[in-house]
Amino acid sequence: MITGGPPESAGAPEVEMTRVVVVSGGGSGIGSAVAGEFAAEEAHLVLTGRREQVLRETAGRLTAAHPGLPEPLTVAADLSSAGGARRVADEVAARFDRVDVVVANAGGNPAAHGGEAIPEGLERTAWAWSENFRVNTLTAVLLTEALKDRLASPGGRVVLISSIAALRGSGTGSYAASKAALHPYAFDLARELGPRGITVNVVAPGYIRDTEFFSGGLAAERERALIEQTSTGRAGTPADVADAVRWLAAPGAGQVTAQIIQVNGGAERGR
Repeated sequence: MITGGPPESAGAPEVEMTRVVVVSGGGSGIGSAVAGEFAAEEAHLVLTGRREQVLRETAGRLTAAHPGLPEPLTVAADLSSAGGARRVADEVAARFDRVDVVVANAGGNPAAHGGEAIPEGLERTAWAWSENFRVNTLTAVLLTEALKDRLASPGGRVVLISSIAALRGSGTGSYAASKAALHPYAFDLARELGPRGITVNVVAPGYIRDTEFFSGGLAAERERALIEQTSTGRAGTPADVADAVRWLAAPGAGQVTAQIIQVNGGAERGR
């Protein structure tokens, strides 16, 4: 088991710990970019998601780019099930004595990319809402709940990835609602974990180009409209979101908790 912590002897020189960072949806898009940020500090990475091959490819790419990076642990699991989340927690516990950072990034919009075989009407509505809450809300909540008792105290960090849709709607209702549900969860969890010196925050990205969420591509007119909504005049990138996540996970952000950090170029103004 890999352990960490301050030296036992009060007179010993301080040693910087190598942090243990768990990233869900860590194989592609925003999750991969987040993993890359922590790979730069040579953290112990745990990448989890549904597709084992994608996770391994990302782990290999990060190891090649950062020769000093410890070999990442990859765990393929369905985080929308209690068993899947428990499996990740068990694998983490077998290898590490704590978790420093949890980034709950896994998600999607199945209602926009499936369900064609389900009849229109209430059946389709029930499916869309159930699927979006399963994919976006349960994956974040179950992973976090499975790991929260192992979070470093003090210094642990939880970052949940939401969406601009949670603040303004998505046009379908179910996706926006499933992301918005993460906000009160973060508020309650921040209050629960705060006495342990752990922070809990949410990052809500706007339009982020080069992610699987927009894998079908946007019509040029639609993309132009989204960019025109920003104050920066450009689409966001996975790196923009990853930078915000890494800042929230930094020691200097210890007094920032229960906050929604928008990364959308000003497309949605602060509240």
